[in-house]
Amino acid sequence: MPLVIFDWDGTLMDSTAQIVRTVRAAAADVGVAPPAPAAVQHIIGLSLDIAMQRLFPAVPETQRAALLAAYARRFSAGDGGAASLFEGARALIDDLALSCDLAIATGKSRRGLDRVLHEQGWQERFQVTRCADESASKPDPRMLYDILERLGYAAHEAVMVGDTSYDLAMARAAGMPAIGVSWGAHARPLLAAENPLTILDSMAALRQYLQHRWRAGAVGV
Repeated sequence: MPLVIFDWDGTLMDSTAQIVRTVRAAAADVGVAPPAPAAVQHIIGLSLDIAMQRLFPAVPETQRAALLAAYARRFSAGDGGAASLFEGARALIDDLALSCDLAIATGKSRRGLDRVLHEQGWQERFQVTRCADESASKPDPRMLYDILERLGYAAHEAVMVGDTSYDLAMARAAGMPAIGVSWGAHARPLLAAENPLTILDSMAALRQYLQHRWRAGAVGV
């Protein structure tokens, strides 16, 4: 039984616009010039503290703490708008759960991930979930090591699926195959630079690839 590890935001959940709006609103709340939407989109996938450091390198640490608090407050209140699963994501996960172990490695906080898994009724769907605030931010491979150790897999027996270069770089650092998806935060050239097995453009293509190529052991393209 193979192990498939998913990123969350931008891979299973269509939340990129929500995150961009929330970061920009939090910046305005604390009197900091909001970053360009493209800049926010680029840091999606990192833990929130590291993302804020990259977006606001000249902002004092105390003000960054205020940014983190403002972001958490607005996100919990839903001020960035609603997010939903990408079309086909539920069918994909339901299908894979019949013959694969499933896990999540995400830059979300534990509180945030638990909330959305509860909303989707997926609390028991994934054997293991790991968040940046209880491990290390991508592209550090610590989350993947934690998952592999917990479930007893070797890196080559698993595959990471993600929409950002951070996901793919994390997998590469862990010696794990990876699949890029092009419908999330990072453009195809950024994904291609990390040499994934393949880059797929639709949930249907991902489902087919995992069903037929990964399960059969033919992971190359």
